[in-house]
Amino acid sequence: MSYFEQFMKANQAYVALHGELNLPLKPKTRVAIVTCMDSRLHVAQALGLALGDAHILRNAGGRVTEDMIRSLVISQQQMGTREIVVLHHTDCGAQTFQNESFHEHLKNELGVDVSDQDFLPFQDVEESVREDMQLLRESPMIPDDVVISGAVYDVDTGSMREVY
Repeated sequence: MSYFEQFMKANQAYVALHGELNLPLKPKTRVAIVTCMDSRLHVAQALGLALGDAHILRNAGGRVTEDMIRSLVISQQQMGTREIVVLHHTDCGAQTFQNESFHEHLKNELGVDVSDQDFLPFQDVEESVREDMQLLRESPMIPDDVVISGAVYDVDTGSMREVY
């Protein structure tokens, strides 16, 4: 049985517990969270969020990219969010490589030249949060009155520390 088949079976049990919530389309807290795709980070549980509370946007490294900004603009302009939280974490996979070595890896493994692609690796997790918060503050598509905060989640303890 594939994992997908297991997921479909598990979903049947979830539906029985879920019930018909009829949640509104817009997030209750008016918050969008930009975070990493890391499987050790359960954002909703870590922040005490329930279904329908916030938009949780994930990508590799939790980085603010052009597509992340696209999603945030839709979140704000169509769904009414007024706050953004940038949430990166310790022991991130984006800290394990450099662009140059990854470009070479992809050329060797896939036969593709992506030397112009920035995969947004970083070494300092707090600095990566600061960089992404700054990108949001500087974006002409993010209004000045949107509250932007940042934190680092510790994957070993579950605790968070604010980044300024």
